[in-house]
Amino acid sequence: MASRGNRVLVPQAKEGLNRFKMESAREVGVDLKEGYNGDLTSRENGSVGGQMVKKMVEAYEKGL
Repeated sequence: MASRGNRVLVPQAKEGLNRFKMESAREVGVDLKEGYNGDLTSRENGSVGGQMVKKMVEAYEKGL
């Protein structure tokens, strides 16, 4: 079975997702750069993803 990876399902949304990721990284104090970020720890990367999910859940709950 082939891995899907981090493929963006809606290509037009890619730029918005990148802005969202950078904003979330700033909020948690992670120095995320455009391009390669292999020097970051798993904890740092996880905190960015966690912040993104937290903000998406909050946005969804506000819409209910």
